[in-house]
Amino acid sequence: MTFDVRRFDIYRKVPKDLTQPTYTGAFISICCCIFMMFLFLSELTGFIATEIVNELYVDDPDKDSGGKIDVSVNISLPNLHCDLVGLDIQDEMGRHEVGHIENSMKVPLNNGYGCRFEGEFSINKVPGNFHVSTHSATAQPQNPDMTHFIHKLAFGEKLQVQNVQGAFNALGGANKLESNGLASHDYILKIVPTVYEDLSGKQRFSYQYTVANKEYVAYSHTGRIIPAIWFRYDLSPITVKYTERRQPLYRFITTICAIIGGTFTVAGIIDSCIFTASEAWKKIQIGKMS
Repeated sequence: MTFDVRRFDIYRKVPKDLTQPTYTGAFISICCCIFMMFLFLSELTGFIATEIVNELYVDDPDKDSGGKIDVSVNISLPNLHCDLVGLDIQDEMGRHEVGHIENSMKVPLNNGYGCRFEGEFSINKVPGNFHVSTHSATAQPQNPDMTHFIHKLAFGEKLQVQNVQGAFNALGGANKLESNGLASHDYILKIVPTVYEDLSGKQRFSYQYTVANKEYVAYSHTGRIIPAIWFRYDLSPITVKYTERRQPLYRFITTICAIIGGTFTVAGIIDSCIFTASEAWKKIQIGKMS
């Protein structure tokens, strides 16, 4: 006596002549296929798309930076001559630099009456400030006009990621052209370290910041008004990390199997209930006729 492996078949086949097709079953089958296709495409879109997860932790993410942060600034002063514009940097480590000129450029505006200052420099990771002023000018002007427009103020590497909405250039577009020309402006910045990690594991380091500002008239010890545009900064101990993630393949396959199995099961139950109810109704009608 030979052993028949077919005994283990749990998917026994029913001959076609023992099955009965119905219009209701056909309608449910078509709806079932459309529904499964819709869910499959939705899951496929989610599987292909990249998800960005953010987290917070306390640490210095860029330990290889040597304790420095790169700064990029672009500011227009339409009523101050380029010869008078300068950048000063100072911090709590004792740095005090007046008239920083390295990696900076001055572009005349308004036929030479104004100036656009562009500069790139680095600051230490300690509280401090940098300010645009006339302090480095050979001769101080009588009434310097500090009305300005900030095109850009950014820290660290530039991140061009569509799905990350952060305050990487929070002061970009700040318009003080209608303010008091003799007033000083204080921009108080809280710099937040930011890390972006892509799917390959490569990390890019940047910085977001929040800003508060005030405007006031400041007098020197001689009684003269010497306005300036101050950017006072401090670093947050909290780091924001953005990580790109993609759904694992095994989870995608599991979800698809669940969709197919669940849809067929529910559709089968619905079809069975409708068929049973219709057969019972037919028997009732036959009973009434007899």
